[in-house]
Amino acid sequence: MPKTNFKVILSKIIVFYSVFYVIMKLIAILFEDAWVLPNLILALPFLLFAVIGGLLMKKEKFYWMYVVIGVLVISAIRYYEASWVVTLHEYFT
Repeated sequence: MPKTNFKVILSKIIVFYSVFYVIMKLIAILFEDAWVLPNLILALPFLLFAVIGGLLMKKEKFYWMYVVIGVLVISAIRYYEASWVVTLHEYFT
């Protein structure tokens, strides 16, 4: 039975999800008339995770700290996203 390395799998999921999220936010801003500044601010952590994860994948080094922080931050942002977008929009207008 082959050994499964959950750390590698979860790291790759975080990277691909982060890239997908940033692309979806950019599409929403460009084509769906979404609020620019709040959506860009919420996309920044995902962009950071995508860049860091891409560098880690290139070096073939994977860390549990990246996985844990990634899961916690992504979960928190997705849970509070709707209210944070409105709050940020009201703050900047």
